[in-house]
Amino acid sequence: MVALRALGVVMDVYKKVVTAPAVSRPNPLRRSGFDLDVLVESVRGEARDVVSLTLIRPGGAPLPSWRPGSHVDVFLPSGQQRQYSLCGNPRDRFRYRIAVRRIADGDGGSREMHTLRPGDRLRLRGPRNAFTFVETAPSYLFVAAGIGITPILPMAHAAGSRGRLVYLGRSRESMPFLDELPEGAEVRTDDEHGIPDIAAILAEAEPGAAVYVCGPPPVLDTAQRRLFELNPSGSLHTERFSPLPVRDGREFDVTLARSGRTVRVGAQETTLAAIQRVKPDAAYSCRQGFCGTCKSGVLSGAVDHRDRLLSDADRADHMLVCVSRCDGPLVLDL
Repeated sequence: MVALRALGVVMDVYKKVVTAPAVSRPNPLRRSGFDLDVLVESVRGEARDVVSLTLIRPGGAPLPSWRPGSHVDVFLPSGQQRQYSLCGNPRDRFRYRIAVRRIADGDGGSREMHTLRPGDRLRLRGPRNAFTFVETAPSYLFVAAGIGITPILPMAHAAGSRGRLVYLGRSRESMPFLDELPEGAEVRTDDEHGIPDIAAILAEAEPGAAVYVCGPPPVLDTAQRRLFELNPSGSLHTERFSPLPVRDGREFDVTLARSGRTVRVGAQETTLAAIQRVKPDAAYSCRQGFCGTCKSGVLSGAVDHRDRLLSDADRADHMLVCVSRCDGPLVLDL
């Protein structure tokens, strides 16, 4: 009876933190204000086309603390900006670790990351957290696919005996950190087990579990479609490594009032992408409408708000240009 009462207390606390059965809304990123100069301490091959980089402060100063699920914005020597999850030990205040999969036909960011060597300097912003680990869940199911293991790995260790990790990949040779998985983790590869049945994996979560999923869009889409019919009392937490595609987009013109320049926003591109053609230093981070870094003042225009952050008051004269659009000409305070 004591054990049952204790479990009841845990469930009550958990329900105050996560409301089921709705998908847990991504938490707005807390602006840390940290802009950091770091050095690459070491580079290590972790799997085919995957390297990890350990980063330190010049002079050995401590780094800002972080929690599982956090990421940093990395500013590359070329000027490109990329986000990478912290996948090391949160208790190590002197080293950050990130991992990068090389995408041969990508836009060049991962290829540049793979050219870095010990002693190279980088600029970081963060850490930030939009994939918060809820510490009070009664149980956890973690589903990591490919490089999606990076934010999941610290969470799985933090969950301890309350968590179960299923790690998916094409082959073991392509999967980083196999030697760091918590006890009991299950590895399922396409070449050994066939294409994974995501719905069947989700069905293995205990009732009321917090389910964390990180991986390519098909894995995330299946989780969002199926979890709550399989586990109505559970909660779903996801993170994407790429922005969502533009849906139902129409072309429109955006004018940057400070420079007077006008650029056409294509039907399939974001307002941010169009702005960057004439203002390459336009600030951004998540590109998914929940961090607020790209928040811009609206001087005129009927904005089609698609973010998950701004209040109604903010939406009266601001927008997040990474996801939101306009039904006609738009003028921004940029």
